[in-house]
Amino acid sequence: MAAVEPEIEEEARFHIAATGSYREPHNRVLKHGNTFAVLDAFGDIDGADGSPDGVYHDDTRYLSRLELRLDGDRPLLLSSNPAEDSSVLSFDLANPDMAGSDGSVLQRELLYVNRRQFIWRAAYCELVMVRNYDLRSHDVTLSLRFGADFADIFEVRGQTRSRRGQCSARRLSADTVALVYRGLDGIERVTTLRFEPAPTELDIGRARFVFKLGPGAWRRLTMRVSCGAENRDDWGVRRYYQSLRAARQEQRRSSGRAARVIGSNPAFNELVDRSLADLYMLITETPDGPYPFAGIPWYSTIFGRDGIITAMMMLWADPTIAKGVLHVLAATQATETDPDRDAEPGKIVHEIRRGEMAMLGEVPFSRYYGTVDATPLYVMLVGEYFARTGDLETVRTLWPNVEAALRWIDGDGDPDGDGFVEYSRHSATGLENHGWKDSRDAIFHEDGRLADGPIALCEVQGYVYAAKRHAATLARALGDAEMGARLFGEAERLRQHFEAAFWCEDLSIYALALDGDKRPCRVVASNAGHALWTGIAGRDRAHRVADTLLGAGCFSGWGIRTVARSAARFNPISYHNGSVWPHDNALIALGLARYGLHDAAQQVFSGLFRAAAHWEPRRLPELFCGFARRHGAPTLYPVACSPQAWASAAVFALVQACLGLRFDPAGGSVRFDQPMLPSFLEHLQLRQMRLGDASADVMLHRVNGEVAATVTERRGDLRVVITH
Repeated sequence: MAAVEPEIEEEARFHIAATGSYREPHNRVLKHGNTFAVLDAFGDIDGADGSPDGVYHDDTRYLSRLELRLDGDRPLLLSSNPAEDSSVLSFDLANPDMAGSDGSVLQRELLYVNRRQFIWRAAYCELVMVRNYDLRSHDVTLSLRFGADFADIFEVRGQTRSRRGQCSARRLSADTVALVYRGLDGIERVTTLRFEPAPTELDIGRARFVFKLGPGAWRRLTMRVSCGAENRDDWGVRRYYQSLRAARQEQRRSSGRAARVIGSNPAFNELVDRSLADLYMLITETPDGPYPFAGIPWYSTIFGRDGIITAMMMLWADPTIAKGVLHVLAATQATETDPDRDAEPGKIVHEIRRGEMAMLGEVPFSRYYGTVDATPLYVMLVGEYFARTGDLETVRTLWPNVEAALRWIDGDGDPDGDGFVEYSRHSATGLENHGWKDSRDAIFHEDGRLADGPIALCEVQGYVYAAKRHAATLARALGDAEMGARLFGEAERLRQHFEAAFWCEDLSIYALALDGDKRPCRVVASNAGHALWTGIAGRDRAHRVADTLLGAGCFSGWGIRTVARSAARFNPISYHNGSVWPHDNALIALGLARYGLHDAAQQVFSGLFRAAAHWEPRRLPELFCGFARRHGAPTLYPVACSPQAWASAAVFALVQACLGLRFDPAGGSVRFDQPMLPSFLEHLQLRQMRLGDASADVMLHRVNGEVAATVTERRGDLRVVITH
């Protein structure tokens, strides 16, 4: 067997194995807090090798098998649907043709089974109802097979371990079983399953219920799977419904903070409603405030970059998300140098993990700082939050964190002092690339050679430019005019330096990156679109970048690809080298609108909407394949997270881009700058747009080729201004 090249071994460490497809239409997900579940279309957890299905808590799979059977057979699937608020799943099932022990045959679809599942406070809860629609009685056997492998999320993703801890199981009572894992980190992780009523038979791998159902009769049972020692409070149907009500009320309170978007197109409304429900399902309450976990199943934890960008895209609709993100990331900002974690003072965290492998150092992600962009993005978010809310008190609280981030930008972030922020990996086991395109092969030259570090990414220079301009405004608001003037000057010098070093005249686009020898990576890539979002691009060049990104080589018809078809490493089914990412497209759309290119922003919006309209439920995944739009549906990427926070937030950024929407807290107004409606919308209503204690509902509609705004309700003193 030939030796494997070291670079391939490194890539495999954090590669997500694709022995099966995660993003298939039948996958269903639930989440609350640090706990989430992935189930198949029947509501089962199949337990197959390579399957991501399971109930997870703190990056560990606490339940890896859960299979419901009727008289030993799998029921027929009638339907499976998430609730509108994503808080509960409902599965409708029926019996197949079943032969009795006496030779009789029960015809299919005479026994109806409904499963209702949700997660609440580190526990998976399920109610099963069985009803007999036959004209005669039947003896019914319902069984639930279960098991727990306690696999770390990185094991589920495909990594192998030379050693694992010890699993055991014990029946605690007639209605309770405990599955136990003693990890190599010394922590005992326990899955406790409790049933009501007590099963007819219960062992460490199966609960069996036997009952007689007369004509029209029904029975129900409940199960709670606790990720940890069982709380011995009452459990049963009454407690199930109490917990379900509490879970749904919390979800409604959380999502109720956001402005509502309602259009004339039913499919668009489904996309918006699903995006909102998914996003608030992903938001986790932490001691420092709400934080959107990145995505299910692979990234259900704090990611600095993802949280910041999600918060920015949702800022107009719900600024409390941004406030939570800012406080959480301030609390975890690096204060010392630690090469094993790629940490340096002032850096914003990339990823936080709580599983066994992270605790043991088998992966470096317990608190990992291998990101070059989260730190300037953090400063940007503080500035954008202030521009949206006028909340100077929060800015004052966070100012030491902003100053620490600026010191990193000018110091460790720019080790050679050339004015560009760049990165090299210090951790021997960390990520090789530290931008949002962090695959090993994502940064390359026009001939396909991988770029050697230190690498200065195109989009990161734009983030730094915007960060310094925002910090200058904040400094002035805090009374430091001298610092404000200095930061504005630094931003302008960076802009000029960027234009000189990154522009590729013959390609009509900014280079993907500069390598360690300051040679440009002359690759047409979506990264350049972020230069429009941040405003670092000159106006003429911004228009040329837009033409390039919306040309046939970049725009698939569904969205802008991560790299153009002309790129040496182009592959429409790759993770970062030819796929389409909704969040990437949404940020580019905001950039297009910034330069007055509203038709181009609408083109991006329309492409993504057409893609989402093909999927059920209406949901934009983390990414999808970059094949050209011809006939049929867009092609799903096999292991994309769905839902993903910044993909869920993308539709709100796209609405903002098309409407030219911004807030002016000093003037007490919400403004629409040259608003346009995409072709699939005749009108659009924005409800509960809040600024301080005031709010307004606004209807936007076409009148004589322009978009007019009508205030349908106003609460408090909030002006609505529209400019054409």
